[in-house]
Amino acid sequence: MSDDLCRLSAATLREKIGAKEVSPVDVMKAVLARAEKLQPVLNCFITLVPEQAMAAAQKAEDDVMKGEALGLLHGIPFAAKDLVNTAGVHTTFGSLLHADNVPKEDAVCAARMKAVGAILFGKTTTPEFGHKALTDAPLFGRTRNAWSADYTSGGSSGGAAVAVASGIGPIGIATDGGGSTRIPAAANGMVGLKQSNGVIPHSQVADAFGNYTYVTPMTRTVMDTALMLWAMAGPHPSDPWSIGVQPKDYVSAARPEGDLKGKRILHSVTLGNRFVAKEVRAAFETALGKLRELGAELVELTEELPDMEPIWKVINHTTWRARFDDLIRREDNKMSASLVRQVAMAAEWTGADYQRAMFQRTDLFRRVQHWFETADYLVTPTLSRTALPIDQDLFEPIKIDGIEVGELRRNWFPYTMPFNITGHPAITLCCGYGEHSLPIGLQIVGRFRDEASVLRAAALYEANTDWLERWPDL
Repeated sequence: MSDDLCRLSAATLREKIGAKEVSPVDVMKAVLARAEKLQPVLNCFITLVPEQAMAAAQKAEDDVMKGEALGLLHGIPFAAKDLVNTAGVHTTFGSLLHADNVPKEDAVCAARMKAVGAILFGKTTTPEFGHKALTDAPLFGRTRNAWSADYTSGGSSGGAAVAVASGIGPIGIATDGGGSTRIPAAANGMVGLKQSNGVIPHSQVADAFGNYTYVTPMTRTVMDTALMLWAMAGPHPSDPWSIGVQPKDYVSAARPEGDLKGKRILHSVTLGNRFVAKEVRAAFETALGKLRELGAELVELTEELPDMEPIWKVINHTTWRARFDDLIRREDNKMSASLVRQVAMAAEWTGADYQRAMFQRTDLFRRVQHWFETADYLVTPTLSRTALPIDQDLFEPIKIDGIEVGELRRNWFPYTMPFNITGHPAITLCCGYGEHSLPIGLQIVGRFRDEASVLRAAALYEANTDWLERWPDL
């Protein structure tokens, strides 16, 4: 019965809790028991808060029995990536420097989840300050893929993706600075949305005006993503991008009703990338066939694309240098060698280099805007291959179909970084499985701040596949 509860989506739990068919206390007991059982193998949590979570679950159950008004996610367990501030709960940023840090206030996203009745039960793993697409750090070690212990979870929201994929909890808060939600979601067969700038306020980002990072949902289903998005969206004075941006009815949008007739989809299997695994190409072609069956018009994107990774790298690494250089220079520096190395790269770049990258960011935004003058969506793979081996190093070349193709960031996830820079909404969901039963991801990109349309397309695709019926053999 415990494992059965852990296989229910947030949307299903919401209905059953409201109907008094399922107890929030029983759900939380099941979640905590599964976390205790799987944590030694998967290593997807830095902190668990069982006593706090059980007390909140008991309060949630009491409110149900009293007939109190229930919030959107009343009694539903959630985990938060350990970059997200949670009041009274350790928030380490995956760093030895913050191993004892306990924030006094919630980030806006966490506060809003709690405000609609969701219950925090733990903090999921992240590489130090979310600096890479592999989830490991000196503070806690490596997080393993839910489908195979021999492969990486992806990152930087690897813990969030693995916790949901393994059925420990139905939903989690993640973050995405270059693909950090979509990469591990794809590597673990989950749904990962990076919404448009300002849709969910980012109350912790240092540069709110030049922001390219996002606080995001991590879920198993498109409907659960819609529920989380609705809970966390809406303007907040801490985030200038969010001011005046009102949430839409994302839940209605995520119902798989109708079809895609009249919709025009641009598609690119490479998006300027040189190497794509054969099994990814095959799964992508099958996914395009599903979209065609749903009535969409498919048009291949053939125009020459700029090299987007250097634009992202200059903006990102100079941001890291401004944030972390003083910490690295301290005599007691304990920071991850891979983060230190990337910060050092930014020493070569000037303020003019940064500003030129921001000019290129604007050019790229306008180019994508032009695509959406005649198209409703852009569809790509999420990753060029399935999950990488667990011992993959950030700076070593990756292999695709047995061939060394170059360094990890440029060659594994060239599809995700552009939309951090432009701000357009992009969602990944499973479109198949490759060798070793490792999931393959499909990315759907939509018009700026049109998350509702992206959710609808994703929901229709999801409803016409059977990928959700598969669970990892743990």
